[in-house]
Amino acid sequence: MAGSSPIEADLAVVGAGAAGLYVALTAARQGARVALIAASSFAQTASYWAQGGLAAALAAEDSPAIHRRDTELAGRGLVRGSAAAVLCEEAPARVHDLERLGVRFDADRHGQLALGLEGGHSVRRIVHAGGSATGRRVVRELSALVAAEPGIEVLEHARATALLVSEGRCVGVSCGDGRALHAGAVVICAGGAAALWSRTTNPPGSLGSGLLLAHAAGAELADLEFLQFHPTAVIGVAGREGFLITEAIRGEGATLLDRDGERFVDELAPRDAVSRAIDQRLAQTNTTAVWLDMRTVDPARFPNVVDALGEAGLDVTRELVPVAPAAHYMMGGITTDLDGRSTLRGLYAVGESACTGLHGANRLASNSLSECFVFGARAAAAALTEPAVSKHAEPTPATPPSAEISARSKAALSQLAGMRRTGAGLEQLQRDPHPLVRLIATCALTRTETRGAHSREDYPELDPNFDAMHTIVAPAASAGLERWD
Repeated sequence: MAGSSPIEADLAVVGAGAAGLYVALTAARQGARVALIAASSFAQTASYWAQGGLAAALAAEDSPAIHRRDTELAGRGLVRGSAAAVLCEEAPARVHDLERLGVRFDADRHGQLALGLEGGHSVRRIVHAGGSATGRRVVRELSALVAAEPGIEVLEHARATALLVSEGRCVGVSCGDGRALHAGAVVICAGGAAALWSRTTNPPGSLGSGLLLAHAAGAELADLEFLQFHPTAVIGVAGREGFLITEAIRGEGATLLDRDGERFVDELAPRDAVSRAIDQRLAQTNTTAVWLDMRTVDPARFPNVVDALGEAGLDVTRELVPVAPAAHYMMGGITTDLDGRSTLRGLYAVGESACTGLHGANRLASNSLSECFVFGARAAAAALTEPAVSKHAEPTPATPPSAEISARSKAALSQLAGMRRTGAGLEQLQRDPHPLVRLIATCALTRTETRGAHSREDYPELDPNFDAMHTIVAPAASAGLERWD
């Protein structure tokens, strides 16, 4: 209620997807008082929609070093090596922790974890739950644990409208209903920004609200030019437009065919390569879709995909599925270190809201859910070392501009900062009314090369001078470049 006393907590978590739930649980298990801000139901988070699994080196023939090599190859010379090392070394332990929390992952007939194969991975290392329903299963289990945890206060259907800042430190959050949270630290787990584009695999709320909150409060953002397009999103099927078909299906033998029925790409190449090949084939043939042939794949392995398309009248055991790339995952975000710390004291970020440099210019499939848990555990531990808020503090709300976007801005972003970009188009986007659209355009203009998910038609080659160079946007400043070794 407006005017009421602020809620006091050791930790405030913004966002209730996989990262937010895990951060809250991890902190509560350490005895912390946690306030979790959930703008929507758990079923509306991007994590809940996630069909991919968790990438972890669990097979006998795998290792963290091999996983790191695959991550760095997919990231096209822009992966921060230290971030990749942390993810690859700590992911197996996080999988086992989730099992201890009650998440049941798919197993083979011997009771061992069934490991899947996805694009860019050299060995089977993807842990799934319910086939392609991993996000749903994990979020459902974690949300039940959060609801039962006495140390966590969940503010349902509350929206963070501003971060509270005192003497250069983030000390809480204000909500749209007038409530305020005071906390020793704030962790933003509000997801990415792929729903800014017209054609997307994301839920409607993935508009980069966490990025705008952080930037308005004084935190740096990084690498906003890197938005990954998922190659196989359904197109032209009523009721299933943009529905993502997991890469794991291609790992089990599904193929991509052009209008003449010919294969034209290595289906298990990294996502940027597959998406670009599809985009080029669509342009060459003047068509809107290529075809995913999953008729040889056991439908029992991916029941939610088979059922969802069946409800739309498409029998994947007999028919081809029309697909085309769609905006899927933001590699950029709030600049953080390996413990989730942003450049603003007291503010942390985890998951798609954060940019550790782990994903480089092109995220390796299924590293993102692993990232939520690996860096979520680290951020929770680090955030709890922050001092309590002074009773004499008089924090000021740093209110960001609205994250809501018009259809016109969405269309402009999709046209001018889609899979093919030019300097002239990006300069036009810099005049767009939406603040995050302008920042994305500024970052994309700064990177005068083609690398991973960022493709400049006026700079079609990868430029080695940009290796390990990340695009940084400080508040009230133009974009610059910074080397992350």
